[in-house]
Amino acid sequence: MLARFFIDRPVFAWVLAIVIMLAGLFALRALPVSQYPDIAPPTVMVSASYPGASAQVVETSVIQVLEQELKGLDNLMYFSSTSSSSGQAEIMLTFRQGANADTAQVQVQNKVSQMLARLPQQVQQNGLSVQKMQGDFLLIASFYDVSGQRSDTDIADWLASNVQDPLSRVDGVGSVRAFGAPYAMRVWLDPHKLNSYGLIPSDVSAAISKQNTEVSVGELGALPSPPGQQLNAMVTAWSRLSTPEQFRDIVVKALPDGGAVRLGDVARVELGQEDYSSSSRLNGHPASGLAVMLAPGANALATAEAVKARVAELERNFPPGIRVAYPEDTTHFVRLSIRAVMETLLEAVALVVLVMYVFLRNWRATLIPALTVPVVLLGTFGVLSAAGFGINTLTLFGMVLAIGLLVDDAIVVVENVERVMSEEGLDARAATVRSMGEIGGALVGIGLVLGAVFLPMAFFGGSVGVIYRQFSITIVAAMALSVLTALTLTPALCATLLRPHAPSERGPLAAFERRFNHFQSAYAGRGLPGWLRRPMRGSLVYLALVAGLAALYPRLPTAFIPDEDQGTVMVQFTLPTGATHERADKVARAVEQHFLETEKANVESVYMLSGFSFGGSGQNAGMAFVALKDWSQRRGQQNSAQAIADRATAALASQRDAEVFGMVLPPIGGLGQTNGFEFWLQDASGMGREGLAKARDQLLKAAQGDDRLSAVRSGAADDKPQLRLD
Repeated sequence: MLARFFIDRPVFAWVLAIVIMLAGLFALRALPVSQYPDIAPPTVMVSASYPGASAQVVETSVIQVLEQELKGLDNLMYFSSTSSSSGQAEIMLTFRQGANADTAQVQVQNKVSQMLARLPQQVQQNGLSVQKMQGDFLLIASFYDVSGQRSDTDIADWLASNVQDPLSRVDGVGSVRAFGAPYAMRVWLDPHKLNSYGLIPSDVSAAISKQNTEVSVGELGALPSPPGQQLNAMVTAWSRLSTPEQFRDIVVKALPDGGAVRLGDVARVELGQEDYSSSSRLNGHPASGLAVMLAPGANALATAEAVKARVAELERNFPPGIRVAYPEDTTHFVRLSIRAVMETLLEAVALVVLVMYVFLRNWRATLIPALTVPVVLLGTFGVLSAAGFGINTLTLFGMVLAIGLLVDDAIVVVENVERVMSEEGLDARAATVRSMGEIGGALVGIGLVLGAVFLPMAFFGGSVGVIYRQFSITIVAAMALSVLTALTLTPALCATLLRPHAPSERGPLAAFERRFNHFQSAYAGRGLPGWLRRPMRGSLVYLALVAGLAALYPRLPTAFIPDEDQGTVMVQFTLPTGATHERADKVARAVEQHFLETEKANVESVYMLSGFSFGGSGQNAGMAFVALKDWSQRRGQQNSAQAIADRATAALASQRDAEVFGMVLPPIGGLGQTNGFEFWLQDASGMGREGLAKARDQLLKAAQGDDRLSAVRSGAADDKPQLRLD
């Protein structure tokens, strides 16, 4: 018998328990920590740039060409594509849950490479990017100037040169997105002067490409060299241009009389922004930001800490007046969630030990089940590591639930050993041997029954399966280790620690024991026989409970994951198509004023982006990331993130020509940019863009009139007005 083996060898039982705990401790140090497991399906993004092309040209010459080849990929569910008037093309491919992101990226890269020759020459020169990614932001680092001496372009140029690359190399970072445009050499052509010299823009572009280049000449004294050569040196000739004056001297055309048309003769050349489509501020100060996206499978907390540590290292070399803030940081809530669950875990352990002491009425009998708790919990961490899971709210919740179950086996062993000692007058060792012979099979049966209840959830598929799999494996592993401990360590402890004892006649426990025994005797003598004599009464009570369950269950609200206050509010605003940046900036300042003045008691900082939003980029769009103060400083439901977002939506609804929506972060990272849900309309009947837009508007109007929905909005920008020149 297994239990007899460990009763005779208690040291071996201790060694086995210590080995289990050490394995759990080592696993605990290496396990990734996150709020939820990687529930979102893996995604791969293909991006391309076609400068100067309209959104329609990008769609027909880039998007459609690539889409025709992106088929036959393993585990591909669907892909969506977007094209913009700035010449940007993006194709987001979503694969089934459980697919290997690295394999998916390689397959997409191979497919894209096969179609590269069919793309426009400019797209080939700029190159295509294929990267696996998670669409949501891990955190946003905003760099702002409190002195007011620098513009957002100054800060963006400094970020691109000094900060963006070091952060992109931090372990766990998938990609870094810059908000703001660095400096570039801007060439503003004068069409009248071009026409007078018989030039077109492509002539200017070709001249700049040919003359703004590095020329490799060679070296002096290179082998083979003549005898007596005493010097070896590199020779440089032409190098890339760096000042507006140098660009103005580029020769665009040679005239028949020997003269030359230079770039300064037909254009204004100056140092300006690479892109004028966006601007950003933090609390009214000029700012630029970097959005950090997590690599698939990376540790969110470790990555965020590493990014902040790298920023702190670079901060020593920041220009005077530059400060950094984090208007969005999803790890704050992750830390709070993990800390809260850990506190609940410790409270559960304390309560379990207290209840055991109250009912077992002996510190020796209480100590034995209490010792099984760390063994089982640490051993469960080892199982999680072996299964490829991590520490998150689901696995910790499973442990909290398992605490009350895992001590049951040990309590059963202790209670039965004490019963045998009391009834048969045996010593602890003999009573333990007799007891384990009676209940050993029952302990295994209990573990198998609990495993049969929870284990099937581990085989659910999709994103729901990821949630229940972690929860299920955690409980089943804890139950299995509980049975193992009850058959090994607990019998050894019972044979070693237990002593015959008489019931206490004094103290609060003695009084509790007398009342409990009186209640137990009364129920066994009068209550239970009464229920047995009137079975119909018990059946009616049971049926009433079932009827209440059937009536109340459909009324319960349903959700995939409940929304949580993660300490961030996002505001997205959109003006009519064709609205200028000046009009959008007025709305942006109204949003800033609302949060910095009306909601100043709850707001830490406001990072405003004009020209960018999750619903599309352009002069008529904008977005704000509002960092709220710590949860301890804004107690009450009226100060929650959702309540603040709702008040912002109502207060800013009066903005002229603008749709303003306050939103909160999604409960699960990677499943959308905000809470709520989204769906796509597909033109399966070939109605064209106008017909699709008309159907979308009809759907939006109907959805906005439904009381069950709020903040209904389009997920993409409308077509921008175009002027066609023939």
